[in-house]
Amino acid sequence: MTDSVRAFLQNVATGIKDSILGIGTISKLDARIQQKREEQRRRRASGALAQRRAQSEERKPDNEPRVASRIFQCCAWNGGVFWLSLFLFYRIFIPLLQTLTAKIIGDPSLHGTVWSWLEFILTSVFSALWVLPLFVLSKIVNAIWFQDIADLAFEVSGCKAQSFPSVSKIIADMLFNLLLQALFLIQGMIVSLFPIDAIGQMISLLHMSLLYSLYCFEYRWFNHGIEMHQRLSNIERNWPYYFGFGLPMALLTAMPSSYIISGCLFSILFPLFIISANEAKTPTKLYHFQLRLFSLVVLISNKLFHKTVHLQSSLTPSASSEKLASPHTSPNRHRLLQHSQ
Repeated sequence: MTDSVRAFLQNVATGIKDSILGIGTISKLDARIQQKREEQRRRRASGALAQRRAQSEERKPDNEPRVASRIFQCCAWNGGVFWLSLFLFYRIFIPLLQTLTAKIIGDPSLHGTVWSWLEFILTSVFSALWVLPLFVLSKIVNAIWFQDIADLAFEVSGCKAQSFPSVSKIIADMLFNLLLQALFLIQGMIVSLFPIDAIGQMISLLHMSLLYSLYCFEYRWFNHGIEMHQRLSNIERNWPYYFGFGLPMALLTAMPSSYIISGCLFSILFPLFIISANEAKTPTKLYHFQLRLFSLVVLISNKLFHKTVHLQSSLTPSASSEKLASPHTSPNRHRLLQHSQ
């Protein structure tokens, strides 16, 4: 029992340390990427013609995205545009307009009635014409920038990205992944309603920490060719470490009461933790027991996913006879797959 507690605390502390200290490598990451690219150019430039071509390429301006610039863009977009616009509207414009209308109308009871309708109309228009479109656009832009940051961070490792066997399997993995993460998020919200509030909040925090770790490590594991069932197995078998890794972001994003503000904060922090996940040295020794928090949502996802695939195949009988591979196949089939970390 004592050994289990000691190992738990050590793994949690290691996860927290890796998530925070990994952010410090950002300042050196671009230099390491540039050095890696120059080494690759030298290896390719063996002949005289190849050397001249390499020298001409070096003289060309480097248009490749940089980690620091991508992170700055994420912070500027999510914090400087999205978050700042919400702050200016709700904290400055609305209070000033309320004070101004109160002085113009004079009568407090009449002003209360007028202001309740005016505030409702203004906030509804602002949400429909600004917040919602910007929120959707942010999701698309952030997804592109997050992928750039993950690819650049992975480039430093010197490993070659592993490809999935087929396009259909990539699509299946992505769709299954989205469904599973949504269901796991709902599961975390449900357990937070536990009658004993402290226990409910702790279990919910555990869910969110593991989910954020899955978000962060997903880019790295995908580039290594690790499928969804193996990613979940990694988290469940070393859950104290991944709980500690996702804990800082889970605590920080839980502070704002607004879902929109929390989303902005997540989009600012997430690129930093992608870098940390890529630099992290995950434990090779498994924890004493596996925490199967994903079992229920995997079961539901499998049911929903296979029903959807079966329905689509029955609606298109003339389609190709190639079957869509299950993204959550039996672990027995993949026991020989080595974790390349």
